Amino acid sequence: MERTDVAIVGAGAAGLSLAHRLSGHLPGRRMSSVVLLDAPPGPLRPPRRTWCFWESGMNRFEAAVTASWRSLRVRPSTGAPVTGDISPLRYKLIRSTDFEALVDRDLRLSPNVRRREATVETVEDVSGGAQIRFRTADGRPGVLHARWVFDSRPLHSVPAARTTLLQHFHGWFVRTDQPVFDRDTAELMDFRTPQPDQGLSFGYVLPMSPREALVEYTEFSPRVLTAEGYEDAVRHYAEDVLRLGDIEVVSTETGVIPMTDGPVARQVGQSVFRIGTAGGATRPSTGYTFAGLQRQTRSIAAALRRGRRPVPPPAHSARSRAMDAVLLRALDSGRVDGPALFSRLFASLPMNRLLRFLDGRTRLTEDLTIGLRTPVGPMLRSALELPVLPRRPFDQP
Repeated sequence: MERTDVAIVGAGAAGLSLAHRLSGHLPGRRMSSVVLLDAPPGPLRPPRRTWCFWESGMNRFEAAVTASWRSLRVRPSTGAPVTGDISPLRYKLIRSTDFEALVDRDLRLSPNVRRREATVETVEDVSGGAQIRFRTADGRPGVLHARWVFDSRPLHSVPAARTTLLQHFHGWFVRTDQPVFDRDTAELMDFRTPQPDQGLSFGYVLPMSPREALVEYTEFSPRVLTAEGYEDAVRHYAEDVLRLGDIEVVSTETGVIPMTDGPVARQVGQSVFRIGTAGGATRPSTGYTFAGLQRQTRSIAAALRRGRRPVPPPAHSARSRAMDAVLLRALDSGRVDGPALFSRLFASLPMNRLLRFLDGRTRLTEDLTIGLRTPVGPMLRSALELPVLPRRPFDQP
């Protein structure tokens, strides 16, 4: 039986981030031995995707940032767009391939982190830690004993919740014949897309150069589309709304992110914890995850180095989660017009304040100011009914 101090299951953004934070050597301190279990190539590997977040200054993964913007634009369904400078913040994009390459390079040089390809079958508490049973890429069984296990694999089902919407999207990385993109400004929400019967939709454009961009169609709604439905939606946005002209689709990305007020268990055993999306790192009202999982993994690494119990902290405050629950209920019930709400917020408030709010970094007084810019009656009604609503399992698409 192999033994290690820390086992990390899954090599997506959360697993790789934690392994990277635990790698290396600090003079005068004993570093934890770490095994990162990565699924062999196939359906258990996370698909290629992009992660976006905002911050001031630089971060430990700055070398993997593909592009960044300090100006964002929100377009209502009709009327003039709103463009704002978000300084001192910058909106940043990281491609998963670049992130994986950066982390893999550093882990290869680390004296305390081992990376193994294996399919994890079971994780269970045992005396003095947890035991992981796995199979290697060639089918051989193995057992790993770890003092602590951090499992970043996606949950098999969405937790029971009062409200669950899906943020689902399909995007094209495009190259155009003519310089049609404003390299300095990202289109955060473009509501000139056809709106679904329930929820909302918007376009999303991240320009890498005057002729290259990620062009994406996004929906917040209860059900996903067909593959043909996504292609039609992106094509309509690129050709009929943006009028990009002749384009080359270089690559694509597709994803589904549950947006739910259901509680997510971060601890599932005496020595077993969940991290990343599985551990509640996704912000329920927006679907953004990367910043939340960095807060989680930073705290876990600090606890391990101090010899403390490494329970992952909540990625978002109780107040933020409560406000998210109200917004999700208001959107799902149809009491609030989503495009009108977001357009109004971005038109009436500084964009950097809204981004700090969406990241849970505003004070209570700022939250109240933002709340007064929303339709107070429908939001209040949604808040008052939440305590009596049952939590129901979500019928997975």
